[in-house]
Amino acid sequence: MRILFAGGGTGGHIYPAVAIADALRERDGARAQIAFVGTADRLEARLVPQAGYRLHRIVARPLRRDRVDALLGASFANGWGVLQALGIVLRERPEIVVATGGYVCFPVVVAARILRALHLSRAKIALLEPNAQPGLTNRLLAPIVDEVWGSLPQGDPRFGARYVCTGVPIRRSLRSLPPRAAAMERLGLDPQRRTLLAMGGSQGARSLNDALVGAVAEGMLPAGWQVLHLTGEREYDRVRARLPGAARGAIRPYLDDPADAFAAADLVLARAGASTLAELIALGLPAILVPYPHAADDHQSANARALERAGAAVAIADAELGAASLGALLARLCAPDRLAELHAAIATLRTSEPTALILARIAALAGRNTHT
Repeated sequence: MRILFAGGGTGGHIYPAVAIADALRERDGARAQIAFVGTADRLEARLVPQAGYRLHRIVARPLRRDRVDALLGASFANGWGVLQALGIVLRERPEIVVATGGYVCFPVVVAARILRALHLSRAKIALLEPNAQPGLTNRLLAPIVDEVWGSLPQGDPRFGARYVCTGVPIRRSLRSLPPRAAAMERLGLDPQRRTLLAMGGSQGARSLNDALVGAVAEGMLPAGWQVLHLTGEREYDRVRARLPGAARGAIRPYLDDPADAFAAADLVLARAGASTLAELIALGLPAILVPYPHAADDHQSANARALERAGAAVAIADAELGAASLGALLARLCAPDRLAELHAAIATLRTSEPTALILARIAALAGRNTHT
């Protein structure tokens, strides 16, 4: 099978594509002919070759409507990107194009659709939307794709009958977590205590760090609990200096592979990005979600609200987060009965196996190529 992935910009757009590609390669071996399309200066330029896949680089720009000059520049760049993508699709001859998010998807999907209209390609097109609220690129592309895949039972109404709830694939290392006791030992945690995992990404989130440091310093961590605090590289020294041995648990700058951290966790404090939510849902971990206030289209707030409505998380605005508010949330959510309710609620959102479901959808779409 020939398959072309488009996606980039953030890990939330790249890791699911790599997870699907890995599963195809594991299943089909050399029969799976896989290529990616991305930009030259974003995260995909490093992660895709690292994963062992070919990356075609094209020009693409965010679709902005706030300034005329930005709109004109983006239109020119994406027009050139469509021309580049036309050549790539013609050379690769994919049976399926899978767009996993990011503005680089726009030229690739448009090119694939143009070639189909000209009867120069029969590639089916699928769009992976990991967020509860689609961004501008995916809103524009949704009407011209064959299917939209997502993680929530109900997709955005604009997707209509194209929407299929598949779940969002997660990194291979997280599909089977290590034993909790072994993870605890490696992290230096007490296996007799429950664990709050706090993480703000590789660079950290200062508001999360400050609120947690304040809550721990003021003795607001519930009895029987400890913290695994992933501060982010830039925040580590500052946080460590404020908690010289005061915290129960462990403080680390970042973990490239968070498998041990998730295996140890009972509750998570985090932002509400797409990749984080996909991992929480797949692993059945409830959370306190603090949406990043400057995210495009405020999509993290929509993500957090979706999990909160399902009873699987509690959302708090970044501006409202502080030591006192976090301490109050922990007192309520760490109570055994309430924690059990959260765990039960997030378990209802888990699909059987997102990667397997997506492979089945790919096979179904590829099968349609023989009839259309």
